[in-house]
Order: sequence, then C-alpha cells, then structure tokens
Amino acid sequence: MRWGRRNNEVREGLAEVYPRLWRFAMALTGDRASAEDLAQATALRAIEKADQFRPGTHLDRWLFVMARRVWLNELRHRAVRRGAGLRPVEEIEITAPGPDTETNIFAAEVFDVMNALPEAQRVTALLVLVEGFSYAEAAEALEIPVGTVMSRVAAARRSVASRTGEQAQGTRGTR
Repeated sequence: MRWGRRNNEVREGLAEVYPRLWRFAMALTGDRASAEDLAQATALRAIEKADQFRPGTHLDRWLFVMARRVWLNELRHRAVRRGAGLRPVEEIEITAPGPDTETNIFAAEVFDVMNALPEAQRVTALLVLVEGFSYAEAAEALEIPVGTVMSRVAAARRSVASRTGEQAQGTRGTR
C-alpha cells in the first residue's frame, strides 16, 4: 500500500512539474525533439521508481537529478553506438513553434543567448536563474560543489551581459 501512495504522489506531481522538467531537458539537450524524449523517459523512469521517492521532499529536484542521469546515459550510449563525438552547441538550432509573434521572437532570442553558453553554464543558469533554485539546491541536483554552481552562474551572467550588450550597441547605431 505504501508503494501505491508514493506512486500516486509522483504521478500527480509530474503533471505540475512536467513543463519545468521539459525546460531542463531542453537545456541539457539543446534540441526540442531530444528534450521531449528525455522528459518523457524521465517521467516514465520516475513512475517506475516511485517507490524510491521520499514523500515530503522536492519532486522537481528528484526529477532533475534523474533527467540528468538519463541524459548522461544517453550520451554514453550514443558515443558507444556511433563512435562519434557530440555536436557542438553552435550547430544546434532552436526555433520557436507557432505563429511569428513578438513573444516567440523574444523566446527565440533568449534561447539563442542561452544556447550559446557552454552546456555546464547553460544547465546551471537554467536551474538558478529560470527555475529559482538556490545555489545549494542546484549543486545538489547537479551533484557538484556549491562553489562550482556560483562560478558557472557568474560566468553565464557575464557571457549573457556581454552578448546582449553587443546586440544593444549594434542596434543603437542604426537609429
């Protein structure tokens, strides 16, 4: 009976956390289709492993750790199967779905800036700056020291600021 209660808690919580899980998967993969696959694989694994979830803890953090591990396993499998390296982030294109609205344009610009960051900075920045995790929470989810999280977020902020500053200067001269 105890397993059933945990399973229900995980199933019910997944619906609420899924959009955030997908965003995290997007930060890890840099590709919409892969992000969807990763989010779905993580949800499935979470349901299968629901007996390992501790009620009263943060489901989102548990899922993010799980997603990261699923993704790392996928990268290892790809490398073994194909014997090839990973695609550089610069080669991955992200386009906004749906009609060409101002919101989608802005979202595409944000994705471009975030996607230009190295993977470690991109994932860490997503957790801290977008998801609102504390440095300690992000460190726990990524299984790295807090100082590393702080360093990656600071580097991501500098990189984004320099890139958006260059874009702003470029548009000032055209007016």
